[in-house]
Amino acid sequence: MRLFDSPRAPNPRRVRWFLAEKQAEIEIVSVDVFKGEHKTPDYVARVGLANVPALELDDGTTITESIAICRYLESVFPEPNMFGRDAREVAVIEMWTRRTELLLANPLMMAVRHTHPALAALDTQVPAIAEANVGAATRALRFFDRRLGESAFIAAERVTMADIVAFTAIDFARMIKFALPDECANLVRWAGEMRSRPAAAAGT
Repeated sequence: MRLFDSPRAPNPRRVRWFLAEKQAEIEIVSVDVFKGEHKTPDYVARVGLANVPALELDDGTTITESIAICRYLESVFPEPNMFGRDAREVAVIEMWTRRTELLLANPLMMAVRHTHPALAALDTQVPAIAEANVGAATRALRFFDRRLGESAFIAAERVTMADIVAFTAIDFARMIKFALPDECANLVRWAGEMRSRPAAAAGT
């Protein structure tokens, strides 16, 4: 297997973090998106889209989308479990992972993309889009803070894919000085625990 990766992008970081939690190693091929390496004919022909990350299997099959990649890797490296041990847990973790993507990760990634000067080379930046998405993510923080008052981690009493999706998004948004408010004490506690995990270093 080979993972096509871009070190500064948030979605590839999810996969690196996931592998680090598993203490699993695979070949990693760095793709520089600022140089357009993800748009070369060879890369697009291999992957199908100008996207990172992408996981190329030994038989030539290529999987894109970070969650799909991590689901495949879970089947290869099943422990520690990150997607659920039984039908109920699988559904609950899926629900919370989807919520973190829709309510936090997607808005924060759009906010950074439309705000940070370094990303102007990748897209036409629209300040109003950034502002709306920062507002949406900020409102969602209260929802996740309540959840983390009930549970040690977002989807379970252990780290799961939902935590990786949420934390990598929040950490990425530091590029635009997005920070957790002090009044969201449960989120602040959780973020500190995520930041202190050994896998966090591998995910940077």
